[in-house]
Amino acid sequence: MTLLDDGIRLRPLETGDASALAAAFLRNRVHLAPWDPVRDESFFTVGAQEQLITALLEERDAGRNAPFVLSNAADDEILGRVNLINIVRGAAHSADLGYWIDSSLAGRGLMSRAVAQVLDHAASVLELHRVQASTLLHNTASQRVLAINGFQQIGTAPKYLRIAGEWQDHHLFQRILTDD
Repeated sequence: MTLLDDGIRLRPLETGDASALAAAFLRNRVHLAPWDPVRDESFFTVGAQEQLITALLEERDAGRNAPFVLSNAADDEILGRVNLINIVRGAAHSADLGYWIDSSLAGRGLMSRAVAQVLDHAASVLELHRVQASTLLHNTASQRVLAINGFQQIGTAPKYLRIAGEWQDHHLFQRILTDD
């Protein structure tokens, strides 16, 4: 899709990404644990990632999501994900945004640039009106990515998602992509 920086690119998730994605999740297991649901051991296997990718691509083909990966352009090592999920048409034309980045790349601005590219895709290709996102209250790095990309906080949801084994409060954000 596009080169972000220093040989890191953003591209659509592909069928053959299971091995690289399993390796990325395993490598970042501790880094992602505070921000993710509790993961079963099987989640970190190639087989589980193959099943998840198949489901994600079926949802993409049905127009309900748009999954992307950050990868090393040289060897295609996966270094993060950006997802538009729960795409709704009709009166809403909206989606939920989620993302994570490899611990070795955190704080370099790559995710901010990747989210910008995905928002451009959401507006120009998917023709969405609104993208929403949520963060744990203390996830200031993620909140910074959203702020850089023009998101506004619209509320706080108590016990919104089960993260790290507990129902946790989240700040809610939105970005309006079109004026019409």
